[in-house]
Amino acid sequence: MKHSSTLLTVSLAALSAFVAFPAVANDLPKRPESISFKPLTFNAPMAANYRHVLSNGVVVFMAPSKELPLIDLTMTFRGGAYLEPADKTGLASMTASLMRIGGTQSMSPSDVDERLDFLATNLVVGARDTVCVASIDTLTANFDESLAILMDILRNPRFDEAKMKIEVDEIMEGMKQRNDDADPILSREWAMAMYGEDHFEARQPTEQSIRAVTRDNLALYAGKVFNPANVVVSVSGDFETTDMLAKLEKAFAAWPKGERMPLPPAPTASVKPGLFRVEKEIPQGKVYIGSRGITRDDPDYFAALVMNEILGGGGFTSRIMKTVRSDEGLAYSAGSSLDAGVYYPGEFRAAFQSKSQTVALAIKLIEGEFERMRETPVSAEELDVAKKSFIETFPRAFESKSAMLGIFVSDEWTGRDPMYWQTYRDNIAKVTAADVQRVAQRMLNMKQMAVYVVGDWDTIAPGDPTGRARMADFFEDQSTELPLRDPMTMQPMR
Repeated sequence: MKHSSTLLTVSLAALSAFVAFPAVANDLPKRPESISFKPLTFNAPMAANYRHVLSNGVVVFMAPSKELPLIDLTMTFRGGAYLEPADKTGLASMTASLMRIGGTQSMSPSDVDERLDFLATNLVVGARDTVCVASIDTLTANFDESLAILMDILRNPRFDEAKMKIEVDEIMEGMKQRNDDADPILSREWAMAMYGEDHFEARQPTEQSIRAVTRDNLALYAGKVFNPANVVVSVSGDFETTDMLAKLEKAFAAWPKGERMPLPPAPTASVKPGLFRVEKEIPQGKVYIGSRGITRDDPDYFAALVMNEILGGGGFTSRIMKTVRSDEGLAYSAGSSLDAGVYYPGEFRAAFQSKSQTVALAIKLIEGEFERMRETPVSAEELDVAKKSFIETFPRAFESKSAMLGIFVSDEWTGRDPMYWQTYRDNIAKVTAADVQRVAQRMLNMKQMAVYVVGDWDTIAPGDPTGRARMADFFEDQSTELPLRDPMTMQPMR
């Protein structure tokens, strides 16, 4: 009897739901495109709402979140490759690597690794061109000990000699492979062309520069860069702001303040226009086309962003991709990029890889897109799609707490206008077709660009079998052969 009663109750509930369903269904539009949604609004967060300052002046950005029992802490230091002596190129990355794997004065390298494994903590120390970073990603319950280990590594690195030998051996093995593929060859020659061989953005470590680095050099570099006067901290995750500030105050209390590092130097070299080639027997040619560009504070910055999006930065909607790949089938990937520099102008670059016989044709097609953008205003549809690609994807930059704090830390270091993100979409929306054409006329003159090609020149030079283009069509049939560099010395080989 009890079982029957239960079935009756369930049946009545199901019948009730069924009877009610038509009323709900009648409220729904007949077709999906008829559904209307309330407009979504997203207001960019203000860095000031997340910014704190410790008693010793260290800036800390915090974004508490209770979603997961995890804490992510990152320390960003001004420093990197630009502070290396030229004869010790590679010092910054070696220092960071050995700080992580080389132990501390009180813990051997294996002790550090074993303890971090036990805590399930990911601890990273790294160095790039203009910044060094140190971070921990750990469980909330293990944060205190993980932070203590990180601080021990930063303040008291051991630079274990056995680990240093292993590091040097690994670097040497990596160097031996620098000519195995076209990508590193083209990248280093391009950097040298853009910034000059003596600039930190173009310098390459050599066997001599790496072997010249001593343990004292590592310790001196670490002591100079990793200090409280030279750091901005970000913390996101499962914590209370007051408690975290107290923990950081304690962690930084006894650390000598040190000095803030100077700004990176601007390059003194200028780009030489022309066609430059490096011989390598491969079935395809790897190509870069471009020149130095603008800074992010340039009045044409937003117009340049939109211009590049239409030209080659917008993937399958961009002109270069459509022409070179979709229409002609000459390359799997082709496009352009705009790197607006912070401390000095960055670079604009179009790039592709195509089979040797069609390299010339692809270059000619890209040159044609340069000229078309210079001579004719872009269409209203192209302009609308490009601007929407920036405006509608804008919230993604802030989709995670750690990503948001990363933006704030970068802006803190580089002194970006605090209202930049609040006005970003408005500045994009203001860009007109005339603005795009003006910037194109300023930046897309092929005669003022450098073209770098890595590949089999004897196959590349004649051009495509149909006779539509050949390499002699560019720069009045003048090209400069750049010798391949010895992978260990970076000196040109005969």
